[in-house]
Amino acid sequence: MTDAAGAGDAIAIRAIEKRYGFGARSVAALDGLSLTVPAGKVYGLLGPNGAGKSTLLRIIAGLIRPDRGTVQIFGEAAGPAARRRLGMLVETPSFYPFLTAREHLQMLARLTGTTQRVEPVLRRVGILGAADKRVSSFSLGMKQRLGIGCALIGQPQAVVLDEPTNGLDPDGILEMRSLIRELTEQDGVTVLLSSHLLDEVERVCDHVAILRRGKLAAEGDVADLLDRQGRFFLAVDAPDVVLARLGAAAEAGDGGVYVQTAREAVPDLIQSLATSGVRIHEAKWIKPDLEQVFLSETRESGE
Repeated sequence: MTDAAGAGDAIAIRAIEKRYGFGARSVAALDGLSLTVPAGKVYGLLGPNGAGKSTLLRIIAGLIRPDRGTVQIFGEAAGPAARRRLGMLVETPSFYPFLTAREHLQMLARLTGTTQRVEPVLRRVGILGAADKRVSSFSLGMKQRLGIGCALIGQPQAVVLDEPTNGLDPDGILEMRSLIRELTEQDGVTVLLSSHLLDEVERVCDHVAILRRGKLAAEGDVADLLDRQGRFFLAVDAPDVVLARLGAAAEAGDGGVYVQTAREAVPDLIQSLATSGVRIHEAKWIKPDLEQVFLSETRESGE
């Protein structure tokens, strides 16, 4: 779709700060946040309520200004011209209830010179059959589909989607997952996705960032993050011996021993235990899901 997609960064956030309120009672929504969204990928933005996700998306969209820091879009300072390269669905979409879905898309398409895309976009987001119905009759899921259609109508190089599966039934969620992957894999469009559905994020995203109290708690390739926080399971003859040897890095469970260690350290661990006379019946790497990683990165100490 675009020469820019697939090379460099689509969105670069540099030392963004945003506070709400004044004086001692002010609250930091974003506290020196920096992250980069690589072009041509699906990038998940995660965090508990109050972590700063919505504030960040609104800053990218130009709806609010940061107190400090910069935003770049495909290498350009974020401004009206650069933001024309983005499609945005931030928070719950609002529509004119007396207009049809087709009329909404036609209105936006005239502004961007993409009137030829109205029919294909209606088909792509799954509302072609309801295209000529007034939006006042739409369900929440249909409005969400239309909102995504509005984000796509200008043929953007990147789209920012805030809870895109909100209101969708299971079939709709599967279709949305497929659409998001198509956007990147077939069209080269970058997707920045904020969602509370961690299982969906794990399935669809290439990279994720986890926010906590306005700061970056963790960021990286999804597979790498899962590997980084995995555990190693050992079924041995004498679990007590292994527990005493490994100390705080090990805990008993499921008739064996779970070891918190880096994956690349596993071969040396096995060799060391075997050399010391420990009989190993089973050894396997246990990869966590994204929910476990999310909880470990966002829980307060002592919780």
